[in-house]
Amino acid sequence: MDPVDRRNLTVTGRHRAVSGTHLAVDATGSEAGVLVIVTQAFGPRGDNLVGITDVEFDGYPAVTIKLRADGREGFVHLSPIHGDGRKKGMTDIPGGARCELLCPVSNQALDLVGEVEDGSSARYYAIYLTPQLSRGSMVMVSDVWGHYHSRIIDDFELISAWASRHD
Repeated sequence: MDPVDRRNLTVTGRHRAVSGTHLAVDATGSEAGVLVIVTQAFGPRGDNLVGITDVEFDGYPAVTIKLRADGREGFVHLSPIHGDGRKKGMTDIPGGARCELLCPVSNQALDLVGEVEDGSSARYYAIYLTPQLSRGSMVMVSDVWGHYHSRIIDDFELISAWASRHD
C-alpha cells in the first residue's frame, strides 16, 4: 500500500514556500542549507504533541510521543528538526524492536498510514501538522526502533524525506 496520495502530490523543491505555523524553514542553521522544523504537531484526536514537557533540542520544543516496546511503556521526546535522530526519554530500546506509537495525552494509538516501501517490515504512522488532522499535512514516522525513515507532507507536497543508517 502506497501511503502517499500521488494524484494530489507535487514535488517542487521550493522548500521556502512552506507556509503556516506548523513548520518553520531555517536556512541559517544547517550545513545542508535548510532546516525543516516541526513547530506544531497533533495526535489522532487533535491533542498537542509539541512542548508538552520542558525538553528541547537546540532551543526548539520536542515532539513527544508515548510508546510501548519490549514490554515497557514510556515517553520519547523527538527532536522537531527533521533529519535529526536525537531522542530523549525512554530510549534504551533494542534496535529493530517494533513499537506501538501512542498519543501521550489521550493514550490513543497514532493513525496507521501504510507500509514503508524499503523491504523492511516497518510501517508509517501519522503525526499531524495541523488541528484538521489531514493526511495532506503530516509527519510519517516509522514504528521500528532504529529504522530512521520519515516523511513530511505539507499541503499534499512531499517537502522532506529522510532515510539514513545509524550505528
